[in-house]
Amino acid sequence: MISIIITIHILLWLLVFLSLPFGTALLQHMIGFNFLISEGEYWRLVTPIFVHSGFGHMLFNSFSLVLFGPALESMLGKVKFTIAYLLTGILANLATFYIEPLDFAHVGSSGAIFGLFGVYLYMVVFRKDLITQMNSQLIITILVIGLVMTFINSNVNIVAHIFGFLAGAIIAPLVLPKTSSQPQIIMAGDSSYRPRMRFPKQFTIKHILWLIIIILVLLGILL
Repeated sequence: MISIIITIHILLWLLVFLSLPFGTALLQHMIGFNFLISEGEYWRLVTPIFVHSGFGHMLFNSFSLVLFGPALESMLGKVKFTIAYLLTGILANLATFYIEPLDFAHVGSSGAIFGLFGVYLYMVVFRKDLITQMNSQLIITILVIGLVMTFINSNVNIVAHIFGFLAGAIIAPLVLPKTSSQPQIIMAGDSSYRPRMRFPKQFTIKHILWLIIIILVLLGILL
């Protein structure tokens, strides 16, 4: 499912980048514009999850999903993962609609991605049987960086980030396995006997480089 989502990201960006007439028109109908939502265009609570404001924005969100989505998808299964991803993104956009003014417009999947981090944080705090200590520290580190940059970068939809994260933490107990004996996420580098969430063993130099790229994007270097 993650590959399908990222393909949609890329295709929608290409439609705009290539300046195709129908691409520009399509984008205009997908932006989360609060005024038009208030006029009944409720699909705009969903469509912003898949469109982005530029290449750097699309790159950051897509690689965030590549790095942190597969492990969660393998634990939840495709259906529950898709529901969690879309639901947290929609709730983030709904909060944006109610809190931001009517002239506010936004795009991007960061609300849904922060929703995934909300699920992860729930595991770190309440379901330690599902995640190793090493990966708990990794998640906390990335989450702190993301939250800090949320308030530093002026082009960020702060409401979507915060409420996407809260939505993920709230729905986590509804989608996570009831016991650790069910199929587990495989993330990185821990050899503990009891199966728990671990990143792939190849989570080394390559993934560290991607993390650096993500941090640079967050700092505004690529945006």
